[in-house]
Amino acid sequence: MRRLIQFLMCSLLLVSAVASADDLSRKQRKLLEETQVAYGATIRWGSMDDAIGYLDPKLRKEKPPTEFELNRYAQLRVSSYRERSSAALEGGLVERRVEIGVINQNTQAERTVVVVERWRWDPEAKRWWQAAGLPDLWKGQ
Repeated sequence: MRRLIQFLMCSLLLVSAVASADDLSRKQRKLLEETQVAYGATIRWGSMDDAIGYLDPKLRKEKPPTEFELNRYAQLRVSSYRERSSAALEGGLVERRVEIGVINQNTQAERTVVVVERWRWDPEAKRWWQAAGLPDLWKGQ
């Protein structure tokens, strides 16, 4: 229950941070929040194969994840996913810093990494894309 309250508070902080960006419409802000919540749930409870669907199509085409990379992700389990900060950037991008708890399934060692997500609005598709790639759960950013 406590984690749910923390997650909801982080979502409210995201909405307030993104709401300050004048160039985003109310619908874009709502779609961003919905997309980020779904992406976070996919990272936390789904697989990286599922998370690829949130990546910017340009990024997927230029640098698709390799089978080796996907196999490395399969050796990890995400134990937590918490937003730490969010900020609107120039060019319609939104940057979000996320703290991810990761457990190595082989050693059962847990660590925390901070990753940076960058979200780009696609006016043609009318949706947000994660433009920073899959999270680096080994080094963080």
